[in-house]
Amino acid sequence: MDYENFYRESLEQPQAFWARQAELIDWHRPFGQVHDGSEEPFDRWFVGGTLNLCHNAVDRHLAERAAQDALIWCSTEVDQEKRYTFAELHAEVQAMAAILQTLGVRRGDRVLLYMPMVPEAVFAMLACVRIGAIHSVVFGGFASASLAARIDDAQPDLVVSADAGSRAGKVIPYKPLLDEAIAQAEHKPRHVLLVDRGLAPMPRTPGRDVDYTPLRATHDGAQVPCTWVEASEPSYTLYTSGTTGRPKGVQRDTGGYAVALAASMKHIFRGEAGKTFFATSDIGWVVGHSYMVYGPLIAGMATVLYEGLPMRPDASVWWSLVEKYRVSVMFSAPTALRILKKEGTGPARRHDLRSLQALFLAGEPLDEATSRWVEDALGVPVIDNYWQTESGWPILSMAQGVEQRRAAPGSAGVAMYGYRVKLLEEGSGRELTQPGEKGVLVLERPLPPGFMQTVWRDDQRFVNTYWHNFSGRTCYSTFDWAVRDGNGCYFILGRTDDVINVAGHRLGTREIEASIATHGQVAEVAVVGVKDAVKGQVAVAFVTRRDAGRALADDERDRLRAELSRAVEQQVGALARPAAFHFVAALPKTRSGKLLRRALQALAEGRDPGDLSTIEDPASLQQVAQALAA
Repeated sequence: MDYENFYRESLEQPQAFWARQAELIDWHRPFGQVHDGSEEPFDRWFVGGTLNLCHNAVDRHLAERAAQDALIWCSTEVDQEKRYTFAELHAEVQAMAAILQTLGVRRGDRVLLYMPMVPEAVFAMLACVRIGAIHSVVFGGFASASLAARIDDAQPDLVVSADAGSRAGKVIPYKPLLDEAIAQAEHKPRHVLLVDRGLAPMPRTPGRDVDYTPLRATHDGAQVPCTWVEASEPSYTLYTSGTTGRPKGVQRDTGGYAVALAASMKHIFRGEAGKTFFATSDIGWVVGHSYMVYGPLIAGMATVLYEGLPMRPDASVWWSLVEKYRVSVMFSAPTALRILKKEGTGPARRHDLRSLQALFLAGEPLDEATSRWVEDALGVPVIDNYWQTESGWPILSMAQGVEQRRAAPGSAGVAMYGYRVKLLEEGSGRELTQPGEKGVLVLERPLPPGFMQTVWRDDQRFVNTYWHNFSGRTCYSTFDWAVRDGNGCYFILGRTDDVINVAGHRLGTREIEASIATHGQVAEVAVVGVKDAVKGQVAVAFVTRRDAGRALADDERDRLRAELSRAVEQQVGALARPAAFHFVAALPKTRSGKLLRRALQALAEGRDPGDLSTIEDPASLQQVAQALAA
């Protein structure tokens, strides 16, 4: 079947389509109803069925894959590696589950994880869903205030944490941040389970804090059966950015999520049991949940858990892991590849990458220049995919397991099966059907399996935030601008709140950035809108050069600015020309690799950049401030 027919079936015959996808996982009790959409705008999938997410990720593979690698942990931060077969992972998860039960965790209870990239974090996630508890992973290193807000919202009975993480060789103590967060939070967890890596001092609070290592020894060999849960019961919550300052917990179900991941591993990523999947994300983000932990394991693959940076000890470290572990599918972010692009193709070509079938990129729009560079360096297809924490799996991509075809350069791909994707005019809500028309990307009901159920403990916020943005239409807004070409390929142009209004003309920052990125000297670029007394806003560009280590003479800088201005004028229009270009050694990013555009905008406008608890390198923001002052 070609993809067009496959997609059409998913929309026209969703009951039959998703019933067939549900055969990819194990059910304890079969479901009686594929979909229930009676309570708008909420969708329930596989109603009446019971299953267990941990069983589908681990237990069901023991008969055929007990001795196969399941989890491969590699840390270039502490120079350690550990491999766990499915049988060993099964034992570790059962021991962790027994510990959780000893500490009073029961079905429906919340467990908050504040962990570095260590195997125990994966054990804890799988142990939670094994016993029917709901995990909520908070990105390690979050500031105390942010962590406290999440503790108050999730109200966990238990927090699982560690003494410290490590990044770029620098120890990042977690325990002092956690202690301060619990002190600030109104909700107090009964216990804190601590993994001691020996990286930083870790004072214990008597009666609350317990050590993992002795409890692990006590529960060695424990057998904890899976708790069979209803398909609609929550498996986890994961916090994403909101506009009110209050944490927004994305609530995910169990049955729909398991089916969605199993189907995506087969139809989108071409994941094959017995092979290896390497996602370079963090467990604190949705990619870490879907395609570092659950997706690959459900598919019977080994998954690589990497603690480290793409440039340490050198620019070839990722490719050395691909070679060593025979990685067949890799998932990363454009930002990381732009960093590696500065080093040229040599680091990749020094390694045997013949096992690699494809590299998938997501997290932000992929520019055409970076895509071409990566394909040249790796010799494999680079496949963009677009989705959100809310969706749980790709909304746009190319379904390689259905039909191997390529998206238009710079495109995130076509609508994935199950998604009814539309473009709407922002003000009127009118549907845009002609190629090249720019609108807000929205989704019509029913939302497919795996999509968020609601906002944790706040159904009304879910409805108000996502569903009431267009007069007379009830549809889910992604809050992203996009255009569609004549072949159905979508191009993401940036967030609707990343739009620059220049003299009454609305310009997407992505369009300007893409034009600047075509210049051969540009490694990375961020464009923000800055207040202007005359025009309302003007575009300001922050650029890192491929040869950032070499200082530019004044005439070279002026010439480069002129060339970049010309590129914008030719590709976007004279109106979009940035009012200023600032050349910096590095752009400020979060530890997950996302650009801190709001911080750039604040500095350019002379404002306080606000909470920077997730920034990777504070020095990068100082360099921006210096460039602005020059």
